Amino acid sequence: MSITIYHNPRCSKSRQTLTLLEEKGVAPKVVHYLDSPPSESELKAILDKLGMAPRELMRKAEEPYKDLQLDEPDRNEAALIKAMVENPILIERPIVVNGAKAAIGRPPEAVLDIL
Repeated sequence: MSITIYHNPRCSKSRQTLTLLEEKGVAPKVVHYLDSPPSESELKAILDKLGMAPRELMRKAEEPYKDLQLDEPDRNEAALIKAMVENPILIERPIVVNGAKAAIGRPPEAVLDIL
C-alpha cells in the first residue's frame, strides 16, 4: 500500500491526520507541499481523484487568493491550477492519496474511507 500525505507540519489538522494514519499502521510518504509543491499535472491528477474542481481545493482566505483575484469567475481551471502550484499555500491541506483515491483530512477521519 503506497499512501502519500501532502502535509504542512504547522497545520493542526495535517498533524492530526498524519498521526491517525500512523496509528492505523500506515507509514505514508510525507510530502511537505509548501517546499515541494505538486506539478500542474500531479495537482490535476489529485483533483481528479478528489472529484473536485480547482477552486474547491483552494484556501480562499489566503492572501494570494485575493491578490491574484482568483475569485474572478472567468478564471479557467488551468489558471487556477497554475496559481496553486506557484502559491502552494493556496492548496487545502492535508491531502491523502491512496492509489486512485484521495481525501482531504478535514476532519482527519475523512481519510479513513480511502485506506
